[in-house]
Amino acid sequence: MCPLLDTPESFSHSIRHPMFVRQLLALTSISFVILRTVSGQNAPPAQSVEKSNSGPASTAASPAQPQVTFNSVYVEGPYIALTFDDGPAPTLTPKLLDLLAAHHMKATFFVVGQNAADHPDILKRAVREGHEIANHSWSHPNLGKMSDEAVRKELQKTDDAIVAAIGKRPTLMRPPYGSITARQKHWIHEEFGYRIIIWDVDPLDWKRPGPSVVTSRILKETHPGSIVLAHDIHPPTLEAMPSTFDQLDRKGFKSVTVTELLAMAKPPPPKPKPTVTPRAIAAPVASPGAVSTPPATASTPGG
Repeated sequence: MCPLLDTPESFSHSIRHPMFVRQLLALTSISFVILRTVSGQNAPPAQSVEKSNSGPASTAASPAQPQVTFNSVYVEGPYIALTFDDGPAPTLTPKLLDLLAAHHMKATFFVVGQNAADHPDILKRAVREGHEIANHSWSHPNLGKMSDEAVRKELQKTDDAIVAAIGKRPTLMRPPYGSITARQKHWIHEEFGYRIIIWDVDPLDWKRPGPSVVTSRILKETHPGSIVLAHDIHPPTLEAMPSTFDQLDRKGFKSVTVTELLAMAKPPPPKPKPTVTPRAIAAPVASPGAVSTPPATASTPGG
């Protein structure tokens, strides 16, 4: 037995001795290290408490939504779509059909349901001659400011009038004034199956600027893949069409229905990256009488 611990008196004396205190601290430290080592070997691996709110990184992205709205497309060829809104008009639309037939052009008519119901024979003729009939609402309101139920009635009544006239449903619609919300586009597409057709060429013929102005604007803005807007209810528009058709012919454009144009659509080619040509840096010109000293050449690996 250790002499320091033989008696209580000696123990009491020894705990006040500096050597004893140092020995006791050393033994305590060694015991603590041993205990940590043993417990560390037996303990299960630590679990990470960090969690991701976004789910697994390998989760596949949802497929892209199909395109619903079109104002033009990219095509490989001189194809365009001429479209006429707000008819049929009892006198003007048949004259327009005569002009289209003479130029072997096809068009798409976005009809107002009230007019379609009043003049079903004009719709029948248009389809017979290869043109397309599409929905332009029943009474030409601003759909973007209406309730879903009111919009639904406008489209359904026109859909019914078109079916009664030509025996098949339209697959395209154009909102009056081009006014429609993003949410409306999607529920209309889901419920009616329509693709929403806007335009990229607008001669503002409804303002009646004059036939020559209408022609000039159409020719200036039209390019392959364009969807051209006009109206077959304004006499000046009809007056502009002979010259417009002649000049479109001379430019090599071929007018097809909107559905045919969309079927030709292709992804546009990537834009070429701009090439940067390095500019030559002119060597400094020594002043007369100056002695030119060649710059020191820095050594590079390999030579």
